[in-house]
Amino acid sequence: MPGPIADFIEHSLRLEPVPLLPEIQLYTAHAGSRLSRLAEGDDPDPPAPYWAYAWAGGLALAQHFCSQPELVAGKSVLDLGAGSGLVGIAAARAGARVFAAEIDAYGRVAIGLNAAANGVVIELVDIDLADPPPAGVALIAAGDVFYNSQVGAVMLPYLRRCQAAGIAVLIGDPDRRDLPRDQLELVVSYAVGDVGDARDKTERRGSVYRLLPPQT
Repeated sequence: MPGPIADFIEHSLRLEPVPLLPEIQLYTAHAGSRLSRLAEGDDPDPPAPYWAYAWAGGLALAQHFCSQPELVAGKSVLDLGAGSGLVGIAAARAGARVFAAEIDAYGRVAIGLNAAANGVVIELVDIDLADPPPAGVALIAAGDVFYNSQVGAVMLPYLRRCQAAGIAVLIGDPDRRDLPRDQLELVVSYAVGDVGDARDKTERRGSVYRLLPPQT
C-alpha cells in the first residue's frame, strides 16, 4: 500500500500487539511518533488521532468478538467509525465479511495496513449518517462513536434507522458522558487497560451495549 500516508504510518508508528488481545497487531503511536505534526490550528495539546491507538469501546467490541466468534461468523459486519480497524479485524478473524467506514484519510490507510498485518481483508466503504441504512449488512459494530454530543446527535438517529431496517447494532464505549445509556442494554464489560483517551490510568473498563428497540 504505497503512498506518503502509508509511509508516514509505517515509519512513525510501531506495529505492536494490542493490549489484552496479543493475537492482533496494530500500528500504534508512541512517544516518538510526533503526531502533533498532523494537527491543524493552534491547539498546543491536540486530541490523539483515533486511528493511532486502541480505544476503550473498540477494545471491548474486539474482545467480545474474539471470545464469542459465533456472533459474527459468516455475517456481514460494518465497523462504523473504524479508526484503526481493530473491531473489524477481530470480526474478520472470527469469520465475518467486514466493511469499515472511516472519514479520516490517515485512518483509512491505517485500516488497510492493519488489516494486511493481521492477514485479513476489510473493504472500505463511504457512509453518510444522513443516508439510508447500508444494504447487505447484518451487524453494525460502533466503537467509541459517542465521544461528544454533536456526533451523538446524528449518530443515534442513524443507528435507529439501521435497526429499523433489520440491522443489529452493538456499541462499544467506556461510559462516556454523551452515551445514550437509557436507550441501551448492557451486554458485557471487559478490562481494557491503558488506552488512547486514558493515558494517565492503568485500569479501565469498556462495555458492549445492544441498542434497545424504540419505546412505543
